[in-house]
Amino acid sequence: MIAEYFLMGVIAPSFLNLMHLVVGIYVVVARGNIMSLGFTGIGFVTKSMGMIFFTWLGIEIVGLDFRIYVPILSFVWFFSHIAEAFVINHYMQKNVPNWLQRLQIK
Repeated sequence: MIAEYFLMGVIAPSFLNLMHLVVGIYVVVARGNIMSLGFTGIGFVTKSMGMIFFTWLGIEIVGLDFRIYVPILSFVWFFSHIAEAFVINHYMQKNVPNWLQRLQIK
C-alpha cells in the first residue's frame, strides 16, 4: 500500500514535471524567452489537468485514501514547480543577449 502512495504521489507527478521541464528548457534554448513565457502559460493549464487526472486516478481507480494521497501529491507538485521555476529562470537569464545585459542597471 505504501508503494502505491509513493508511485502515484511522488514518482508519477515527478516524471510528468520532469518531461515538462525538458520541453521547457528546449523551448527556452531553441525558441527564446518570449516563446518560453507562452509555453509556461500553456503549461499551467496542462499541469492543472495532470493534477486533476492524477487525483482522480489515485482516488477512484487505485483506491487511495484522499486524506493521505492529496497532501502528498500537492506537496510534490508544488515543490517540483518551484524547482522548475528556478531551472527555467536560469536558462532564460543565459539566453539574454549581451547588448541587453549591458543596458541593465546593476
